[in-house]
Amino acid sequence: MKKIRLGIILLTLILLATTISACGKQTATEEDERIIKLGITGPETEEWLHLKEQLAEEGITLEIIGFSDYTKPNLALSEGEIDINAFQHYAFFNQFKEDHDLDLTAIGETIIAPLGLYSTKLEDIEDVAKGDKIAIPNDETNRGRSLILLQTAGLIEIDPDVEGLPTLQDIVENPLELDIIEVEAATTPRMLEDVALSIINSTIAVDAGFIPMEDSVFIEPVDENTQPYINIFAVKTEDKDDPDLQKLLELYHTDEVKEIINRIYEGSQIPNW
Repeated sequence: MKKIRLGIILLTLILLATTISACGKQTATEEDERIIKLGITGPETEEWLHLKEQLAEEGITLEIIGFSDYTKPNLALSEGEIDINAFQHYAFFNQFKEDHDLDLTAIGETIIAPLGLYSTKLEDIEDVAKGDKIAIPNDETNRGRSLILLQTAGLIEIDPDVEGLPTLQDIVENPLELDIIEVEAATTPRMLEDVALSIINSTIAVDAGFIPMEDSVFIEPVDENTQPYINIFAVKTEDKDDPDLQKLLELYHTDEVKEIINRIYEGSQIPNW
């Protein structure tokens, strides 16, 4: 009887040790799972869903965190609330970093989204009349970019000696006495009922139901002068070599993602890789 009891005790201990070992392995696996939080503005569109699927095959879970304005994604990144963001171009990024003293780094490029002039009242840029109101984004970089676009469209002239991005004070010729109004970038589509023209970022225009190449009255030409407006992936500088974030970048820079972007945006967003 003693031998039987001893055998039962040993068997119980073996089973218990096996169970503990199995639990330990499960916990380790769970701890090893990587979750990447990606901050964007606008909806979670097809290219991000595709990226989610590709990263899942690598054992990485991608969570898309949406923001309603251009201020929060970089602050959230700096504070560790997200791991990476993709919503801004170089010019905005560099200015925002300087203004807020943030230690962030661009690790790769995404697309360029041309600015467009939109209207519910005018069909052609030649229809702009004296005293018309034009809404433009009020953040420093997109404001300067918008003024350059108005100059390209032949509506104003900017002081050629201005250093850096122009402001309203740098307009030297405004023959139609246009009333240029600065507003939050996200509100530029809603301004269309109140102004003759509104300058809208392509991503915001698409979210508002526009096809930029078809619906804009005038669209920004894409050339060597638009390099500062290429959109990027940004991370905390200490994370720039993180292998999982580099894997995200690798899986984004594929022909499959390029095809999705070209199909969805029809030229309103142009892949830059």
